[in-house]
Amino acid sequence: MSTMEDWHWPPRYDNSYCPPASSRCWFPVRETMHPGDRDKAIVQRLREVCDYAYSHCDFYRVKWDEAGFHPSQVRSLEDFERRCPVVVKSDLRTAQHRAPPFGDYLCIPESEIHHIHGTSGTTGRPTAFAIGREDWQSIANAHARIMWGMGIRPGDIVFVAAIFSLYMGSWGALSGAERLGAKAFPFGAGAPGMSSRAVQWLDMMKPKAFYGTPSYALYLAETAVKEGLNPSDFGIERMFFSGEPGASVPGVRDRIIDAYKAQVFDCGSMAEMSPFMNVAASAESSIGMLCWQDVCYTEVCDPKTFERVPYGQRGTPVYTHLERTSQPMIRLVSGDLALWTNDPTPCGRTYPRLPQGIFGRIDDMLTIRGENVYPSEIDAALSKLPSYGGEHRIIVSREGNMDELLLRVEAGEALSAQGTSALESFRSEVASSVHTMLGLRTLVEVVPAGTYPRTDFKARRVIDDREVFKEMAQRLGTGAA
Repeated sequence: MSTMEDWHWPPRYDNSYCPPASSRCWFPVRETMHPGDRDKAIVQRLREVCDYAYSHCDFYRVKWDEAGFHPSQVRSLEDFERRCPVVVKSDLRTAQHRAPPFGDYLCIPESEIHHIHGTSGTTGRPTAFAIGREDWQSIANAHARIMWGMGIRPGDIVFVAAIFSLYMGSWGALSGAERLGAKAFPFGAGAPGMSSRAVQWLDMMKPKAFYGTPSYALYLAETAVKEGLNPSDFGIERMFFSGEPGASVPGVRDRIIDAYKAQVFDCGSMAEMSPFMNVAASAESSIGMLCWQDVCYTEVCDPKTFERVPYGQRGTPVYTHLERTSQPMIRLVSGDLALWTNDPTPCGRTYPRLPQGIFGRIDDMLTIRGENVYPSEIDAALSKLPSYGGEHRIIVSREGNMDELLLRVEAGEALSAQGTSALESFRSEVASSVHTMLGLRTLVEVVPAGTYPRTDFKARRVIDDREVFKEMAQRLGTGAA
């Protein structure tokens, strides 16, 4: 492993290390080596990680014994993927109910826990994340490495515009900026009036880099204009995002680039899989996300069989930590949807790629008259329209025996002032664009700019409301457009 630059088990990093300023890669060997050679090293690491988990916690030992799997059986990636059973989120909730509060997959003494994070618990029992001190250092090193790949350098100001709470993304970005030697600016988000203050600070500090959600970046751009500021004057050169699809959605990505005149990088996977940037993140000159396989091993699998799908096909990412000792996730099913490829990348790194990022969660998929629809596809269609006001709502309902897809779409402020004829033309444009994207006809209502509140976190745009459909159809006096 000496040829792979600081790749050890358990993880051990030199926190004073920094590559030469001229180096495109943080670890040139690891990032550009032949994939077959890296795969051989990953097999050894998978065996070590599995052996560690088997000997340190009941969760994996019991689960694997029942499945007839043992770490010694891992002699190839195929062995690992075929023999090792997957883990789903309900397994983790059950484990934490059985052995509260951290579950019987905690592999370190509780006295070594450094940070506690978790899910909100809005759909059931919250899941607690226990992160050991050494793991926190590994996360910081991993994120610094990715941020270096984005072109962020020591001394750059990194403006973190995301909620500092149980949410892991903001903390990961902060820890990476600190490890990189950047000027970390943990501005945060969420408090009333904070967005107006954010644009003032952005204008004053001129940060080189920005982290947040795509929705919030677009909201800050709107806020800046209302404050008489031009977002492109902030001087931001690199913007990296997680928390929701968007930074790989062409229409959304283009709107961010147009507003800020900055490079846009997509990141993110699951909170359980921090370091989130090293699961899937873009690097300079690469659109979409790279799967940094030597830190978090990623498979894209059939969502029913959990067998790996060929490159060029869609499936659900299945993740395995290669550098976590506290609560290692081994073949954790994401429930998201992505397409992966293994083509050469412009940045020269030899990792598989998710060229369209994460489409969204499979359970967010809408089935409308037999067609599968993802909210991110609608986002993409609308974001390409110049008169789009920046927000919309997707309303799913049923008229008789037929599923219906209804869109309430904001018009831009300039269009809203042009009168009925212009708004009707925009409504037809929306209907045509969405029909082209989805192959479905939808009912469209245009609403004034500013109808829907902006968010400093993840945008929630889908409503399942049958009464809304009836009321809206009656008012418009039409069927589907």
